[in-house]
Amino acid sequence: MTGDRTILLVVHTGRPAALHVARVVAGRLNQAGLTVRVLGTEAEELNLGAAAAVPVSPAAAVGTEMVLVVGGDGTLLRAAELARPAGVPLLGVNLGHVGFLAEAEPEDLPAAVDSLVEGKYLVERRMTIEVAARLDGEQLAATWALNEATVEKSARERMVDLVTEVDGRPLSRWGCDGVVFATPTGSTAYAFSAGGPVVWPEVEALLLVPISAHALFAGPMVVSPRSVLAAEVIGTGGGQSETAGAVLWCDGRRKVDLPPGSRVEVRRGGSPVLLARLPLRTGPEARIGAPFTDRLVAKFGLPVAGWRGQGGYDG
Repeated sequence: MTGDRTILLVVHTGRPAALHVARVVAGRLNQAGLTVRVLGTEAEELNLGAAAAVPVSPAAAVGTEMVLVVGGDGTLLRAAELARPAGVPLLGVNLGHVGFLAEAEPEDLPAAVDSLVEGKYLVERRMTIEVAARLDGEQLAATWALNEATVEKSARERMVDLVTEVDGRPLSRWGCDGVVFATPTGSTAYAFSAGGPVVWPEVEALLLVPISAHALFAGPMVVSPRSVLAAEVIGTGGGQSETAGAVLWCDGRRKVDLPPGSRVEVRRGGSPVLLARLPLRTGPEARIGAPFTDRLVAKFGLPVAGWRGQGGYDG
């Protein structure tokens, strides 16, 4: 399965290990007859010679079969901004710390590239969220996120005063550090650090997780994927609500300042992010294509010694 097949390679060029892995991958793909495309901002450092360099734009992945990412989850989130409008899947090789979104570790690389060359992969749809911010009816931003949108305090020394809403009805007012609106994919990211639950990727839901809220009722909530969530910025504590606001972050990449009176609405996105999943193998390559439970155990180093179900755990 070759033909006119093109792969966009997105790399964390600040890591020498990522540059090395990217060059190895590009060489293997070229040998198999696939065309490798790279971003113009990364071309010089990658120094791949025959690779086609394209501008960084929403059209960078158009016409490709896949976006292959070498780096951590931050690099994959950056690549998702290119893959989503093109409707093509992402395949991540983890060179970061946790790397929850990545499909393969460096030791899995030969088998992962072989599966890609042979076209032996499945595509998984991951839910996204659409995010809109307004002030007095004027739109401040319209964006999206794969992991989460967070409304956070803009001043470290003060809390932000927020009123949250679900489906057009007020839920609660919190003095807090902020609130996380997350997808199931994002449940293992910022939402998890803020005390939210882990939600399996195939579950369709939205998460609302307060960050250090000073209130008795301030637990994480899981709501319908059809719900519309909102947060309104009242101001901050300390009698300074007239000058202080908040900030909106989407996937930790896109930032919008929110003056007092701003309103942020979050709903299910119309376009998913597609992730490539490689076939499950046995032996030393067992991590490739592993179920989410195995991924959770491996990424968080969870203790499972003593388990005897299904013939025992050999991960």
